[in-house]
Amino acid sequence: MKVTLYNQKAENVGELDLNPKIFEVKPSLHLLAEAARIQQRGSRKGNSNTKTRGEVSGGGKKPWKQKGTGRARVGSIRSPIWRHGGVTFGPRADRNWELKMNKKAKSKALFMSLSDKVQAGNFLVVDNIHLDPVKTKEFVKVVEAFKQAVKNLGKNVMLVLPKSEKNLVRASRNLPKVSSILASSLNVVDVMKADSLLVLKDSLPVIEKTYLKVKSVKKA
Repeated sequence: MKVTLYNQKAENVGELDLNPKIFEVKPSLHLLAEAARIQQRGSRKGNSNTKTRGEVSGGGKKPWKQKGTGRARVGSIRSPIWRHGGVTFGPRADRNWELKMNKKAKSKALFMSLSDKVQAGNFLVVDNIHLDPVKTKEFVKVVEAFKQAVKNLGKNVMLVLPKSEKNLVRASRNLPKVSSILASSLNVVDVMKADSLLVLKDSLPVIEKTYLKVKSVKKA
């Protein structure tokens, strides 16, 4: 599949061939939903925490003797059946919310989300972005140029970088609707949340190298 190559002024400067193994994958809503759910669960952190009977203070002394009182046997006032006692099976902050997913399935879900962006015309490849000076207003000019050239750019734009570009990150981080990510750190949730991907040309080989496993051929 061919896509248009733009410069930072959103001008057409050529075409590029995209790898069909990554950018021409038929979507599966079930797989995409599963991958997104697993990723979100993996990033979840427990905010609530209850104390068990071993963590509640007090209760070191037996309230009354074992026999002869006519009352039930009790070993600690911090028993879960007592008021102010511990909690049985309550929420814990150290709970592991992660779910496992096959690596191939995870990569395929990512390819599906990228393919969807290409099909919708929201996968925009830029040869390079050079800001002089490195100011947010200069990066705004780049975004505005693409809004004029691409009618369905959307509000949420994600900048995909081949490597750490401090200048571009600094210039774009003050914009609430613009985010940046390394090509080697792409994930299903971020790609699906973005309306459009602004991808530097050098990010394409990084994506292939990171997510496509090339099998080495053994020599005879």
